[in-house]
Amino acid sequence: MKSEKLVFFRPNREYHKKMHWVQEGISAGFPSPADDFKELRISIDQEVVSNEEATFYARVSGESMQGAGLDDGDLLVIDRSLEPIDNKIAVCFIDGEFTVKRLKVTKDEVLLIPENPKYQSIKVTEENELIIWGVVTYVVKKL
Repeated sequence: MKSEKLVFFRPNREYHKKMHWVQEGISAGFPSPADDFKELRISIDQEVVSNEEATFYARVSGESMQGAGLDDGDLLVIDRSLEPIDNKIAVCFIDGEFTVKRLKVTKDEVLLIPENPKYQSIKVTEENELIIWGVVTYVVKKL
């Protein structure tokens, strides 16, 4: 099994950088008048982290989840306090390796589903050691 290489980071609790935020949103059609712009500040950490103690970040290395919009180099926000239910994207530790996959949970089986046809699903059996490490809640992309 070839897995992605994930490097984990914790949110920095002591530093929340506040960035400029356009509250009204950005128009994808006609531009709005500049007079309507109000300068507010927002912290990305405060937006994407709901449980600070259980949240980690990790960078994806690999392409098995491209169909779900997770590309090589993307930054994942992972919440370990959320229940890993069917159809969620989760970071899994299986047989000593980390991987990020979509969960397919039925009463009869657990599958770890890639979102790239080049990769095969992983059927979890009694012989596998599986820990659902956390649920992916956000992905930060670099354009």
